[in-house]
Amino acid sequence: MEGGESEMTTVSRHHFGDDSDRPDFSISLIENMKEEYGLFVWPCSIVLAEYVWQQRLRFAGASVVELGAGTSLPGLVAAKVGADVTLTDESNRLEVLSNMKSVIELNKLQCNVVGLTWGVWDASVFSLHPKIILGADVLYDAKAFDDLFATVAYLLQNSPGSVFITTYHNRSGHHLIEFLMVKWGLKCVKLLDAFSFMPSCKASGLSGNLQLAEIVLDSEHR
Repeated sequence: MEGGESEMTTVSRHHFGDDSDRPDFSISLIENMKEEYGLFVWPCSIVLAEYVWQQRLRFAGASVVELGAGTSLPGLVAAKVGADVTLTDESNRLEVLSNMKSVIELNKLQCNVVGLTWGVWDASVFSLHPKIILGADVLYDAKAFDDLFATVAYLLQNSPGSVFITTYHNRSGHHLIEFLMVKWGLKCVKLLDAFSFMPSCKASGLSGNLQLAEIVLDSEHR
């Protein structure tokens, strides 16, 4: 049994830099194909991590929270470029939270790890005051959208001037996303096609209608 589990686990390396032949640094991740969702690097995570790298001056010294982090690639890149990072995932996903601690150690980084379940109001949420909130492919389960946006809205209110940056597959639920943004007093201030900023060496391995959005509180809603 243990041997079978170890065969499902792999370590992947992800490179970042302006010169693909001579990257500035690499991030190593522990992936587990047995885990239903949380321990696999999805395309949206690769896109968001690349955006963090390209916006690295914006992230240096910033307080960053990654929601539904899973393998945590965007958050780890943020830590690498100098952000104060808290990685979060559902409180009951102990295997995922444990994996986060392992990859932090593997990459010799310093990050906080917090169990945070969307829509659950406890000390883990109240203590966070992020300048930037990250979420890669957190818009995949329509049943969880309301809890996600409630949590995002609270965190944005808790830290004036903050922003939620998310990457997602533009699926059929896009109208629901727009409705919930209005419901929770949020607005999209930037919307990019992922392929407009991804380097060709990374874009070639991606497929689908991948988008990146920057979302803030709508001041007119208050």
